[in-house]
Amino acid sequence: MPLYESVFIARNDVTQAQVDAVADQVAGILTEQGGEVKKREYWGLRGLAYRIKKNRKGHYMLLGIDATPAAMQEVERQLGLNEDVLRVLTLRVEAIDEAPSAILSRRGEERDRDRGFRGPRPPGRFTSGRRDRGDEREEFRARPRDEVDPATGGEE
Repeated sequence: MPLYESVFIARNDVTQAQVDAVADQVAGILTEQGGEVKKREYWGLRGLAYRIKKNRKGHYMLLGIDATPAAMQEVERQLGLNEDVLRVLTLRVEAIDEAPSAILSRRGEERDRDRGFRGPRPPGRFTSGRRDRGDEREEFRARPRDEVDPATGGEE
């Protein structure tokens, strides 16, 4: 049987348990048709690139599927009818990779990375601008009276 990878995005106001229930529904349809879900990854609640049906975020789920084309058509039809599912993308692949996907491996690397001391802050233009810099810059320093020329209005 051909192998497929299918990613669906569910609305952000459903729970993770409801997203798992949708994945279980897909698995049930596939077992009736003689296929099976070989891989299941929940990618979490992520921001969308653009609004879809007034949603800015969505729950992402990846399924690695071994099924007939007819079974996949039925799965896509059922996911299209489900009101909680915003988008579905199904691709035919040569092999289903058993290792964690790039999304999950990148998330693990972010957790492992040290978020401690990053070094001293560079001086100058990278400051927040909130501190008082009036006495720092030369043009705002008060000059002694003997340097000020009354004829030019203070300019030399």
